[in-house]
Amino acid sequence: MVVANTPVPGGARFPLRVAVLGVVAAGVGLVLVERLYRELEVQLAGVILRAVTSSGVYVAGNRESVYFGLGGATPFGLRMTPECSSVFLLLPLLLVTAVLLYFRPGNARRLFFSLGISAISVILVNQLRILTIVGLVNGLGTDEGYYWGHTLLGSMVSVFGGAVSLVLFVWLATRRTKAEKSAA
Repeated sequence: MVVANTPVPGGARFPLRVAVLGVVAAGVGLVLVERLYRELEVQLAGVILRAVTSSGVYVAGNRESVYFGLGGATPFGLRMTPECSSVFLLLPLLLVTAVLLYFRPGNARRLFFSLGISAISVILVNQLRILTIVGLVNGLGTDEGYYWGHTLLGSMVSVFGGAVSLVLFVWLATRRTKAEKSAA
């Protein structure tokens, strides 16, 4: 059993440093390839929209855009800007993972698991935001639907979903197993 305050032995510092730097490098890498990330995010939105609508969907990945309602009278397109992408919502999770990994290297497996689950949660929340916009544009029309879907409800979905993802991350990363509780 390893106590959390036990210093990391000299031989274990290298892998710890590599792991922390790897997580930080992943964050830097996401920033550097954020346009490619947005293209992939729009492709995922297109797959989801094709599964839930029958009105015609077209994805212009090189323009980070998804068009829907193509079979109707009012087709509409959404362009994924950097501010609307989930890439920058992943950065705090990566930063917290790096910090916790540095201070609690014994929890590395748990930290990476919670990072993975929370990252998936953030990505799905952003897709839910896109679906909210699409649903409201289809239901309320272009002007009103986009306003309510993007500005108000979409922002609420992002803020609430981001908060839930962060709480989920912290809970998964810091909870104790039954064995740890009984040993204490």
